[in-house]
Amino acid sequence: MERTKLESAAAEYSYFKGLFGIPVGILFVLFALGNWRWGPLRHTWVFLVCLLLIGAACLAINHFYNESYGRVTLSTRQQARAAVASTLGVLVIVGGSFLARSQADWSLDLPVNPFPATFAAAMLIFYAATVGLRAHHLVILGALLVAGLLPVWHGEDPSNIGLVLAGVAAMAIGVLDHRLLVRNLGLPGALHPGETDAEA
Repeated sequence: MERTKLESAAAEYSYFKGLFGIPVGILFVLFALGNWRWGPLRHTWVFLVCLLLIGAACLAINHFYNESYGRVTLSTRQQARAAVASTLGVLVIVGGSFLARSQADWSLDLPVNPFPATFAAAMLIFYAATVGLRAHHLVILGALLVAGLLPVWHGEDPSNIGLVLAGVAAMAIGVLDHRLLVRNLGLPGALHPGETDAEA
């Protein structure tokens, strides 16, 4: 197989481990519920226990992918591209949030919900720079971007609602990314892990 095809397959495997999107999405929702001091999450220790459970879930998901599909190391070029895209994404989230809703004198103080909008923009940048945008990325993240930019977010700080919206989007994309991975590589266990440990 040509090197470019191997690199493309390695990137798709690395970035379409979609089940990680579920605990990440749950984490966003927990942050929002904690900020709202909802039910047991008004206690800090409950939130910390939830974080530990999410960490354990991520370890289990990583084990599942390693056992089912093996391990792949991205090329230096792909790692650099991902690092640049991630850095740009963080700058978009931080800069966009400060510009849109900050109380500073230089803020535009727009009636938007900056977190879902900037999160969607950051994820679109990341996918475009790494493995390419798929239809479900455009639909879900595009809808999240539009929802965040609608000029209807007046009054109280809408960041908690934004966290919930971003969390739901992360979980939906995660499920669809995983489905795409299974479609491309086969059902879990179809490959022998010992044969799939490779470096692209």
